[in-house]
Amino acid sequence: MPDFTLPAASLEAAMPVFHRYGLHTATDEVLAAALHTSAAELTAQFPSRELLVHHAMLADMERQKREHRELYEQFQTAVERLYGLLQLGLRDLATVPGQFYLDLQTGFPQTWEAVMDHLNSYSAPQLQQLLNDGIRSRLFRSDINIQLVTKILIEQLNLLLNPQVFPPDRYNMREVFRSIFLYYIRGICTDEGARIAAEHFARL
Repeated sequence: MPDFTLPAASLEAAMPVFHRYGLHTATDEVLAAALHTSAAELTAQFPSRELLVHHAMLADMERQKREHRELYEQFQTAVERLYGLLQLGLRDLATVPGQFYLDLQTGFPQTWEAVMDHLNSYSAPQLQQLLNDGIRSRLFRSDINIQLVTKILIEQLNLLLNPQVFPPDRYNMREVFRSIFLYYIRGICTDEGARIAAEHFARL
């Protein structure tokens, strides 16, 4: 295991390179330039592409968690936090080419397993906790199926970004986002939650 001198935060800069050029085909020179190091130093720290991809993905997951903490400081209600999380997720997913996750799954199984673990142990429980918080604060209806709603929200994000369903040259993606999530989440809200949802979407 190499002695890492590149801070985790700087490894986040590798992700746009992988998105643009591919996990296998991004050159060490381009990656090194994005990480403000030399190709020789990069390969010394990360002798294999698998190791670099793995640690870049881990760093990106920590970036997501950091942004979520900042979001929670900005918004106090479960309704606003839920919308904010969905917007951040949409922004991130929109930057990832369709082939990326397939390449990750087939070529980097250890990293793919880490991504799935992040989804199952962090993202899904986070949504479930928000729904629970919203129910306790009487912003979400008490009769919703939390696990099912969590699954639907995640799948709706994937649906939104499917170019075969919503070609971006034919649809305004901001309007698609509003149409999918405003009406769905408003449907699981109480009257007070729906009022907050409407106010939040008015600011978008």
